Amino acid sequence: MTQENNTSQGPITHGAYPELSSHAIIVGYILGVVIAMSIGFAALKLGFSIEGSELAAILGFGILRGILRRRSIVENNVTQTVASAVNGASSGMMFSVPAIFILGYGMEFNPYVLTFGAIAGAFLGIAFIIPLRKQMIDFERLTYPGGVAVATILKSPGAGIEKAKMLLIAMVISGGLHFASLYSGVENWPLFAQLGLPDYMNGTWYLSLMTIGVGYIAGRGGVAFIIGGYVCYFVLAPMLSATDLFPVVDGSIINSPGQLRTLLFRPVGIGMLIGGAVIGVMFALPLIRSAVSSMQSSAKVESAMSRDEMPIKLLYFGVGGAAVLLAVMAITSAEEVGIVRGLMMAALGTLWIWMAGIILSEAIGRTNWSPLSGMTLVAVTLLIVITQSFGGMDAMPAIVAAITVGAATCVAMSQATDLMLDMKTGYLVGATPRMQQLGQFAGAWLGPIVIIMLIFVLHDAYGLGSDKLPAPQGQALASMVNGIMGGDVPTEKYIAGALLGALLSAVQGGLGITVGLGFYLPFNIVLTYSIGTLLREISDRKCGKSWSDNKGIPIAAGLIVGEALVGVGYAINIIASAN
Repeated sequence: MTQENNTSQGPITHGAYPELSSHAIIVGYILGVVIAMSIGFAALKLGFSIEGSELAAILGFGILRGILRRRSIVENNVTQTVASAVNGASSGMMFSVPAIFILGYGMEFNPYVLTFGAIAGAFLGIAFIIPLRKQMIDFERLTYPGGVAVATILKSPGAGIEKAKMLLIAMVISGGLHFASLYSGVENWPLFAQLGLPDYMNGTWYLSLMTIGVGYIAGRGGVAFIIGGYVCYFVLAPMLSATDLFPVVDGSIINSPGQLRTLLFRPVGIGMLIGGAVIGVMFALPLIRSAVSSMQSSAKVESAMSRDEMPIKLLYFGVGGAAVLLAVMAITSAEEVGIVRGLMMAALGTLWIWMAGIILSEAIGRTNWSPLSGMTLVAVTLLIVITQSFGGMDAMPAIVAAITVGAATCVAMSQATDLMLDMKTGYLVGATPRMQQLGQFAGAWLGPIVIIMLIFVLHDAYGLGSDKLPAPQGQALASMVNGIMGGDVPTEKYIAGALLGALLSAVQGGLGITVGLGFYLPFNIVLTYSIGTLLREISDRKCGKSWSDNKGIPIAAGLIVGEALVGVGYAINIIASAN
């Protein structure tokens, strides 16, 4: 029976209790595009991504409750599910596709094939992980801290709207300042040079509120990243100066910050990213046993696929259809691939999506840390091995094919972890699992289309792998691919970095990767990022963690979105002006 209740504030519901409504999906699409562009841009700048569900929940309150006057908590939950599903492609593709451009093959691959392959991968990742929902969330009760945080927002209607207002104000301020910075050409502040300190200490600050916002949200989790950068320029560079051990190239001493980063710190940082990622995958292997056990237990529970879940036959159909699309994509990714190699790549990709998606979902459920980049590196490595079977392929088509299929697997893994986080939120707010699952499918197709367009726009405007858009994860993947294919790489520096990254990650999960990013990225970004981390520590201590969660984080999220959207808009303007 349909009913409509009204108050002075507007309609409470349209229908018995709206959940998967047209309002939820359309608003989710709008927010998803905004968030995907923002977080994708930040990922190319800083080398790591942030979870979009909390940001989507805050903005969802602003639109659904603040503007449309809709009061259903589960409808808002579907909105953030759709939005985060759209955003699921941002980390998946930003960690992989830029490598094609960095390697110089940006005009050699078919973006339509890659995009449809990424959509197929997204559907595969979702379909594979859905049967584990009941086991991981209902029975094992994995923590999923990110999902709990989103549920807290959804349960606080008034606080949610206030957060949305703060986010929008911060977005306007950040966007305005970045606009002024871009058009004035003033993007850095060389403070140390003005103070007369040595050039090698590289004390130039990047004028970016987005970077401060990311540092604030990361909080203490970003300290290792900061340490990596400070060690390079405040410890290693002075030691090299004191011992006269600066590198010498063609008779010239290399002691400027840019040259030191290019010749020494960046190669070591890339090695640390690779070594840290690989050891993270190795440490995650025990989760396979747990995941297989979860699937076996889930299969034995008669109610595992109740009427609140999507029908298991439909999931089988989805897995089969997406696997076929993945095979078509692999075969058509490059002319030299052929049917046999293409089927092998599709089979490997499908198997890796299933296994890695489970590992990542378990890892983020227990630790809130996901070794996605490591899983991508391993997947591309195995795919390149396949391209070299049966006599081998030339370097260009082999690399394009491997990274194209690898991007699809990366998107699939990202979607699997995102869905499980959102399902945890739904579990806590009383949502219907089937509605959320349909919402995830509804949003997953849009993300790859948005991100591939964004990648081309940003590459044409700034150049992927440049100082403006370093794309650290893409650089690491490109360097690893070069090494496998016999390219000219500083092997000894990569090996030293890989060993150090592996050691650090063995001590603490993800440590090698975050410290490696500090080595890799330009130090002006690290300096500015450290301001955000310091502000978070101060606000936690002086104002309390409640203030940080309810006010600080929405403001920081606004700083990210505002600058990122202006950066993307500026890139579009550059391309339009050139044409």
